[in-house]
Amino acid sequence: MQNRPLHPLQVSRRHFLQECGVGLGKVALAGLLTDTLASRVRGAPTPASTDPLRPLKPHFPGKAKHVIHLFMAGAPSQLDLFDYKPALAKLEGNPLPPSVIGNQRYAFIRPDAAVLGPRFQFAKHGQSGAELSEAMPHLARIVDDICIVRSCKTDQFNHAPAQLFFNTGFSQPGRPSLGSWALYGLGSETQDLPAFVVMSTGSGLSGGSALWSSGFLPTVYTGVRFRSQGDPILNVSSPSGMDARLQRDTLDLVGKMNRRQMEAVGDPEINTRLANYEMAFRLQTSAPELMDLKSESKATLDMYGCDPAKPSFARACLLARRMIERGVRFINIYHEGWDAHSDVTGNTKKNCAATDQASAALVRDLKQRGLLDDTLVIWGGEFGRTPMVETNPALGRSLGRDHHPQAYTMWMAGGGIKSGVTYGSTDEMGFHIVDKPVHVHDLQATILHCMGFDHERLTFHHAGRDFRLTDVHGHVVKDILA
Repeated sequence: MQNRPLHPLQVSRRHFLQECGVGLGKVALAGLLTDTLASRVRGAPTPASTDPLRPLKPHFPGKAKHVIHLFMAGAPSQLDLFDYKPALAKLEGNPLPPSVIGNQRYAFIRPDAAVLGPRFQFAKHGQSGAELSEAMPHLARIVDDICIVRSCKTDQFNHAPAQLFFNTGFSQPGRPSLGSWALYGLGSETQDLPAFVVMSTGSGLSGGSALWSSGFLPTVYTGVRFRSQGDPILNVSSPSGMDARLQRDTLDLVGKMNRRQMEAVGDPEINTRLANYEMAFRLQTSAPELMDLKSESKATLDMYGCDPAKPSFARACLLARRMIERGVRFINIYHEGWDAHSDVTGNTKKNCAATDQASAALVRDLKQRGLLDDTLVIWGGEFGRTPMVETNPALGRSLGRDHHPQAYTMWMAGGGIKSGVTYGSTDEMGFHIVDKPVHVHDLQATILHCMGFDHERLTFHHAGRDFRLTDVHGHVVKDILA
């Protein structure tokens, strides 16, 4: 699928004449570019008559119509949550064998740093017998509904590049995010809410807004940030003295002028402007209704551990379920604060207390409402943590873990993913993957597959070549597909 029907005339002859000066060479170039772009989407309507968010068909019937991505920014410790290594407890206080660490170097610990054993007790749960840390008691109750992937790996060592890499397939800003690709490929099922919504809890994000950017795709595919307090979106409320009739008349006039400009220059960003004006108008009704949790039962609020009056990860998860019911396509919830360079025990306890109950409740809630089969839930961070301890008196750090890109764990549920499965494994030290490695691009390819896309065919022509989320890599992990 190359260039979903959207804006075949990104560069028009008239635009070249008006904005780029004159000259036969430029006019000829404009014509060549226009013809090339139009030929890539045979039979596509002109930009002026195209709704960029209209529902579209994927390459094949996908099981996931919606995605909720619970991104644990900062990188949880897989060794203290999912990947139990009793050998580390036996070796604690001693350095890893040189044969294990090899030439790997770290930013904050020496190669001969002592081993740090698991900080929590582990036990097997459910019919699947999946092994989990005591720090996640709520996840243990739904373990038969999830797929745990213990063999994830990434190319990036630092937070910002690694967060960008998982969310956009590239380690530098400028590429479309996973949610943007989903909208570009599938369009929207709702007219009253943004199709791609972003929420965050905790502290700041290293990758910033580039994590939900549309990159070189039209900005209509960018994620819309919802605030945790007050109006969910800034300036969505009408100013004093502006009634609904005056606002509607104003939007109609502005829309008419924008459509004339669209006919004149063929700029796809005008479609974004038109869509945003209309969405803002509808949000004045739909956003307050969405954010009002009074209709939720006490049992539901208690299941999530949600206080409706207080911003929290639990509240964000409950809102995500409400968004799925209202047709939102892709939801990112970023929970920051997992970067445990010091006190990995305290860090893990704190973050699990904030996220474990709500994450499990979200899966349970979606399942009991019949929404899990077509909603893919993803949980995990940008990389893992080292089996060696990080202790640095100069920086005030002790009993922490450094970044570890070679091996980490994520879990997924619903939307075409097998349940009750633990996939892949690491060596006895948790340092290297020894079975069924899953690269970030493989995860991205698998997520797109669940939505009905061949990741090699979902492309966009930009800067002279076709781009895709997985760059030139990635394989679908077929063994975890339902």
